[in-house]
Amino acid sequence: MIAFVPTAVFLLWFCWGVRQDRRQFRNAVLLGLTVLCLSFALLTQVDRLPGNLAVLVYSLVFLVPALAIVVLGGFLVGNGLTMVRKEGRRPANLLSGLAGLGIFAVLALVVTADYLGSSHAYQSFILAVVLITGYVAFLFLCFLAYAFLYGRIRVRGDVDFVVVLGSGLIGGERVPPLLASRLRSGLAIQREQADRGATPPVLLVSGGQGPDEKLPEAEAMGRWLVAEGADPALVREETRSRTTTENLRFSRVMMEAADDRYVCVVVTNNFHAFRAAMTARREGVRGQVVGSPTAAYFSSATIREFVAVFWENRIVNAVLCVLLVTLAVAVGMRW
Repeated sequence: MIAFVPTAVFLLWFCWGVRQDRRQFRNAVLLGLTVLCLSFALLTQVDRLPGNLAVLVYSLVFLVPALAIVVLGGFLVGNGLTMVRKEGRRPANLLSGLAGLGIFAVLALVVTADYLGSSHAYQSFILAVVLITGYVAFLFLCFLAYAFLYGRIRVRGDVDFVVVLGSGLIGGERVPPLLASRLRSGLAIQREQADRGATPPVLLVSGGQGPDEKLPEAEAMGRWLVAEGADPALVREETRSRTTTENLRFSRVMMEAADDRYVCVVVTNNFHAFRAAMTARREGVRGQVVGSPTAAYFSSATIREFVAVFWENRIVNAVLCVLLVTLAVAVGMRW
């Protein structure tokens, strides 16, 4: 049973981290390490299991991940084509397809490694690619799994503010479907609070005016809410922000000015919820983040969110990648 000790340690650490603050990326990594340690622990016990259970363990540890990689690559390529067709060829819309092609490129490189070369340098290169790809893939799966769990959060207890983050306007003045989804969810939270007898929270819409916009996003958002039946007295606008960080920073200032003991909930789209939650934690916002429904093909936007998180921690990631390359060179020279 000692093989399961690391699993128990990481699981307890994960639960403690979630209890302390659900908005930490560390929780995602701890969840991934828990699953990884459990897989290794199960492998050490295979010889003690009946035949059918042994086959199941091998399938879960090796076969399922291998098939999942191929399926994920195909999904990303297909989704990338959909994104380009529906949203245009902006760099952000190309990420999904490029990620899928990258997966197949690495698989092809590994499969053909024995045929393309056998020098120490080439073997080191292959190993370095595999290690770095595995590291990035591990972090991405951690992010994906925890973001899914975080997205299951529901609003509990009374809140003073519902902060709705802006996301751009159509034609410089109209609320697009992506933003309407956020506003609709924010309005629903306000009404749910009122229906159960609590004081209706203030809808705080946040978004400044971009260079191609005719008015601040928050102003268009406020008009949309009032047109949908929101009480104008319970709608406030934060019109200075240009980024998610500024959305949350400036909104916090407004909330603290109204009530320094405020509790809020922040609304964004589901693919953006976890990264927005990490930003909210960094900016000292007292409240969790919930996600609103988004079109299925926008699921690839999760990659964009992961890239942003990876870049925010670029120093740590760069150091670890250098260590992995060093390890690959050392091992490759011994082959």
